[in-house]
Amino acid sequence: MSTRAALLLVCLLAGCGDSDVQEVRAWMKEVDAQTKVRVKPLAEPKTFVPFAYANKEAPDPFNPGKLMSELERQAVQGGANGVQPDPRRRKELLESYPLDTIRMVGTIERRGVMHAVLQVDRAVHQVVKGQRLGQNDGLITSIDENSVHLKEIVQDASGDWVERRSRLELQESKETTK
Repeated sequence: MSTRAALLLVCLLAGCGDSDVQEVRAWMKEVDAQTKVRVKPLAEPKTFVPFAYANKEAPDPFNPGKLMSELERQAVQGGANGVQPDPRRRKELLESYPLDTIRMVGTIERRGVMHAVLQVDRAVHQVVKGQRLGQNDGLITSIDENSVHLKEIVQDASGDWVERRSRLELQESKETTK
């Protein structure tokens, strides 16, 4: 049996020769020799002609004092459109929560006035038109059966205060009763 095992081992080792590897290497050399690399030539760089600011009597366009005076003027006027939050106004309870953490879970109509039922964390609150909501000076402008409409005051990219319309929509309950 040991001769059989030795014969079997010799046959297995003979099958592991590198004849296939030699064929693959030869094919790779052939393909490499036939392949031509095509690289587009780079475009010539553009020539830069510097501009000399020769008008010394004209105002300097890079003067930081000019920018600061314009910013101060806008701050006094309350921005370009006159909209800005009142920092002296006392904040209401629901203004301490971001708008995306407040959920509308229902409405109640009492004496002809529509109340929205809002949930923050595990607490439930009733709000009416005219109350404040959210961290962006949100004012409730209207309430209907499916949503609470808000007018918020936020800063845009240039730092000006602008009004933005937002809406909280009724959240359908995921709980089912049997």
